[in-house]
Amino acid sequence: MKETAFTDIEGIKVGHAQNMEAATGCTAVLCEEGAAAGVDVRGGAPGTRETDLLNPVNLVEKIHAAIICGGSAFGLDAASGVMQYLEERGIGFDVQVTKVPIVCGAVLFDLAIGDPSVRPDKEMGYQACLNATNRECPEGNVGAGTGATVGKILGMERAMKGGLGVCCFQVGELKVGALVAVNCMGDVIEPATGEILAGALSDNRRTFADTEKVMMLEYAKQKNYFAGNTTVGVVATNGSFNKAQMNKVASMAHNGLGRVIRPAHSMVDGDTIFALATGKVEADINVAGLLAARAVERAIVRAVKQASSLHGFIAYRDLNEH
Repeated sequence: MKETAFTDIEGIKVGHAQNMEAATGCTAVLCEEGAAAGVDVRGGAPGTRETDLLNPVNLVEKIHAAIICGGSAFGLDAASGVMQYLEERGIGFDVQVTKVPIVCGAVLFDLAIGDPSVRPDKEMGYQACLNATNRECPEGNVGAGTGATVGKILGMERAMKGGLGVCCFQVGELKVGALVAVNCMGDVIEPATGEILAGALSDNRRTFADTEKVMMLEYAKQKNYFAGNTTVGVVATNGSFNKAQMNKVASMAHNGLGRVIRPAHSMVDGDTIFALATGKVEADINVAGLLAARAVERAIVRAVKQASSLHGFIAYRDLNEH
């Protein structure tokens, strides 16, 4: 097994657009030839588009793009820009009178950082597509990760900067990668050691409060935890799989999320992972799933390690300066 670039996966392009002052953005993953796709929504507060379509009992077999965005539910508007971009190029599901691009999406809540009146919209989604390439994908404060924050159990004043991370593994000809925007209520953990990398800060803003410990100490209070979270991502593979199989890969990919975010899949997170297959290589679905989990795990760790401080939210690298 070796690491490679997410954009080395045949048939995949990635583009970002963001507004740094407003601290929001979107990331488009284009599969213009079509990709079999699945999804798994595990969080209790999701904001999504076209997830029902990915149920294996439903008609359309392939999608043409997945977009992850900031802006909470407002950010779903960015998918309209992706549809326009694809329609202009004759890409979509043929309904005889036109071709309808199939664009799935999920959003995270970043309205509490930067300017809440500015959200990803149709224009930003279109720009993300114009920026889409198969060159190496940037990480950190980019695209959907621009306004991402983590560790919000004690309020935004104790939160840290999240971001966007990417990881891709290759075994033989099979490639499986993950692109994740990390905006969780909980802490991000280094799975090999259990060390908290980013999360809710103590009073001194240099050490960690430990989100799960805080929650357990206050178990009886029925608190309304800050509901501005959600980790969203896209897994992609060049494997040849159908829609039902990609739903399973999306499910297995969440194992990676569960390994590094504590707690994961809470009622105030909308954790959602899409999984796309471009159908170039025959492979075992179980291998694809385990690689997806590993890729998600490392992409989340990279997201917080590559993030930079923004609008007063300190980043992992700020706590680890020597």
